[in-house]
Amino acid sequence: MEPILNKEEIANLLTAIGEGLVSLDLDDNTPLSPNLKATSINLFNLPRVDAEQFRIPNFDIILDIFCRIYSTSLTNKLQRTFSITRTSLESSEFQDFFKDKGNLGASGIIDMPPLKHGSLIVLDPKLSFSLIEMMLGASIELDPLQLDRKLTTIELIVLRSLFVEACSDIDKSFSQLIDIRSTLIKLENNARLVSIVEPEAEVIVGTFIVKAGNLSGEMHLVFPFSTLEPLRDLFKDLLTITSASKSNWYDVIGEEILELPTTITAQSGTLSLSVSQLLDLKNGDLLEIDYDPNSPLKVLVEDQPTFFAVPGTHNGKKAISLTGMSK
Repeated sequence: MEPILNKEEIANLLTAIGEGLVSLDLDDNTPLSPNLKATSINLFNLPRVDAEQFRIPNFDIILDIFCRIYSTSLTNKLQRTFSITRTSLESSEFQDFFKDKGNLGASGIIDMPPLKHGSLIVLDPKLSFSLIEMMLGASIELDPLQLDRKLTTIELIVLRSLFVEACSDIDKSFSQLIDIRSTLIKLENNARLVSIVEPEAEVIVGTFIVKAGNLSGEMHLVFPFSTLEPLRDLFKDLLTITSASKSNWYDVIGEEILELPTTITAQSGTLSLSVSQLLDLKNGDLLEIDYDPNSPLKVLVEDQPTFFAVPGTHNGKKAISLTGMSK
């Protein structure tokens, strides 16, 4: 343990430093304390603030929206409770993304007009096989399958509807930025047949953990940087766009409320009967109601007194004429 100086020793040290008696420079041959570790850095080659995921500002918000929407879609489609959590957002060359993947699992190539390039949705093998089992009726309480083989063509077809659903949810995630019409081009199980950009092109990769019961697997969304770069300004304004969209929702709800149907009743009077009196009623009975023909009718809106009116006719039909508001 390093010795600790007392107050007097610290004061003497500061005085010696101020008088130049103690040098603050270390010789190159001066050994560092065994408890200290130093690494040289190049101040002119530090990573920029906008590097990696920061090159597309607020893109993580879009991915988190996709997590929420797609987890709901999987829950409704497979009748199991799914949760999707984003674990990383990284930038790499397209060819580097596949280097450590080995068995690819299921990979869907997505076209995203009007954007320049498409994207990829990649499910790891464990997640792919488990989703197939669930779609065929297996219980989520069973241990996830660990099959060391590629998916067959039939198994890819079984998974196709989940990728189509993901396309729709990607469109919803981007809807506050731009209208996209994503479509699934094809499903592949071989990395060599998956190509959306040049091997050296930069891609932004979002990695997610998908959970349902004992099931847990990885999903990746791969977007070429050239696809997202034209939307940079829209991404910068995303939070402002979100606030504006929220205001528009208030307007939409207000407009829809005005179109809700309501029940209006013109009430001339009321009558109270016991159950026994009600059961004794027969044709020809006269019922006296609490109603003054010279008084205005009560107009009820959803059973709440709202207006007063007088009865009459209009164009040969019975009608009421509003005379005032009910207090």
